[in-house]
Amino acid sequence: MPRRAKIVKRDLLPDARYQSVLVTRMVNKIMQRGKKGLAERIMYGALDVVNQRTGRDALDVLEQAMRNATPAIEVKPKRVGGATYQVPVPIEGDRRFALAIRWMLAAAKSRNGKSMAEKLAGEMLDAANNTGATVKRREDTHRMADANKAFAHYGRF
Repeated sequence: MPRRAKIVKRDLLPDARYQSVLVTRMVNKIMQRGKKGLAERIMYGALDVVNQRTGRDALDVLEQAMRNATPAIEVKPKRVGGATYQVPVPIEGDRRFALAIRWMLAAAKSRNGKSMAEKLAGEMLDAANNTGATVKRREDTHRMADANKAFAHYGRF
């Protein structure tokens, strides 16, 4: 983080097929070693699988999954006197969606399945139905913050 200059966030362009910035963010997070075409193929393949399995619009399922997976509060360690406390703090701005995307992709990668597109589609469907590893991770984060709310007076960072 620079001390003087403000960090300018670039605006992402919506993707070609769904005109959604969320899909673009997911593609960019899936991408490894600059292979954006492969990342798009994985993402669009997952959305096609979701559309076939549910019959609903895949973008609606993805948005519902993101709403269910997005955390609102997390814990951060704060050192006070010789002890380290886990202080609950609300999550601001884009970090909420970044965490949800990261958790969803990690859960999809750890799943058993044939292809990454099918694993990602399964995780999206689970998150949209309020089940699965991504939603469990969010609930664990909220539970940990709730357990440590006694330390909330150590304040925001």
